[in-house]
Order: sequence, then structure tokens, then C-alpha cells
Amino acid sequence: MNIGIRLHDTAPGTLEQRLGFAKAQGFSCAHLALSKVVDGFSMADAPARLNVELAEWVKGAFADNGLECAVLGCYLQLATTDAEALARTQAIYRAHLRFACMMGAGVVGTETPLAQSDQLNIHDPEALALFLRCVEPLVRCAEEEGAILAIEPVACHIVNTPQRMEQVLDALKSDHVRVILDAVNLLTRDNHADAQAIVDEAIRRFGDRVSVLHMKDYTVDPDAYMTKACACGTGLMGYERLLEFAGEKQLPMTLENTTPENAEAARLFLERTAGGLK
Repeated sequence: MNIGIRLHDTAPGTLEQRLGFAKAQGFSCAHLALSKVVDGFSMADAPARLNVELAEWVKGAFADNGLECAVLGCYLQLATTDAEALARTQAIYRAHLRFACMMGAGVVGTETPLAQSDQLNIHDPEALALFLRCVEPLVRCAEEEGAILAIEPVACHIVNTPQRMEQVLDALKSDHVRVILDAVNLLTRDNHADAQAIVDEAIRRFGDRVSVLHMKDYTVDPDAYMTKACACGTGLMGYERLLEFAGEKQLPMTLENTTPENAEAARLFLERTAGGLK
């Protein structure tokens, strides 16, 4: 099993130290958010900072620790009608797509939040059309660079259901657009009882387009729309189908919402659960 962790969930330290912490806890891959683990790195500076020299340093740090970079995070708000803001954000995404190829990241990961200033409902067709217009130039960039842009559906974002995710894949028609499947992100206080049916639907609709699984658990706050994320094995989530799917497709899995104190336990929990499926 190829189980990893978000580097910003490890104990604090330099990039090299965080990679060492991840390796020591038995992880084999990682999710890298540069602004959260590299001192002085600002996403606004990405177009200038993400150069060959930085890529060689990051690639070397991963190699020295025997870890792969499953996801290079670029979780910025892309869907907006503000042309100036969109241009700045697209430049940052283009830089991440180029950088992913230089340093060997599997995918550039993103989500689909909607700017409140646009005053659209995420469920409206207009919101989906806006996202598609904003992301289409980045799809072309991914194709030109040989990179993968991986979209992560979230219940409170524009791409909020397995059906919406399938619509996006069908509309963009590119092998350079893939999916990060985080099942918990699709769960709310209203639908979490149907978690396994939602997982099954996601796998049925776009299982062959999934590149990475984000793995976490959840609890429910009746006063909150979204479920509350927590480390694997500490909530209500059932993992059997996800782990079967990961095994079938040989997918990397990166843990989320762990702490340095419970990350290894979360990994071991998934490994034991997967072992029980055989």
C-alpha cells in the first residue's frame, strides 16, 4: 500500500525535516503545499519562485527520503468573474503545473470554491459554466506541459457530487484532467448515512479517472452542514470499498486531518483494515 501524509500535518520543521518525519512514521508518499512547509514561500510569488533551482532542491529532498510527491497542492479560488483576480490565479496555477513536471509531482491538486462576490448558487448551471470557463486555459496548459490537473469534489463547492464531477470530465475532454477522490468531502449532515452509496457512485462514474485518494474520517455536528473531518479510525467512515478500489488501481492515498501524534496510528488502521479484506 502506498500511504502518505500532508507534509504540513507532520511535526514542524524544514521541508527536509518534515519529509524525514513522514518517512520515520512509515509513509511512502506525501502531499506538498509549498506555502505551508517552505519558509518564506508565498503563493503570490509562485510564478517567479517556481523555477528549475527550486524544483531540483524539492525533488532531491523527496529522493533523499525515499518518498514520492503524490500531490502538489494549489488550492486557490479559481472560479470568479473578477478578470484581474482570475488572471493572477491562473498564472499561479500555470506555474504549479510546470513545477510539478520539473520536480516529479504526480498531480496538481485543486478544489472548486466559488467567490462569494459572484453571488451565484453553487448548484446553479451558471456556477458550473463559470468554473469550466476559468479552468479551461489551465487544461490546455496541463496538456502542453505534460502535467495532470486533479480536481477534488467537495459538497459545499461547485463540483459537489459525483455527477457534477463526471460532467466536468465530460466537458473538458482531456486526459490531463483527473480526480482526487476524498469521500468525506462529499458528505454532509444530510447524506452521510449514504456514504457507501456515494463512494460506489463516484467509483462507477469516474473510477478510471481517479489519480489519488485523500483519506480521513468524520463525525457529525447537527448544527454544521459539512461533516467534521478527523483522522482515519476515529470517526464514522467505512473504508472497505475505498481500500479495495485503491488496491485494484494501485492508487496512492494521502492522509488528512492527522496530527503528529496520531498519524502513524491512522496509517496502521488503514493497513489493518485492508489486510482484513484479503
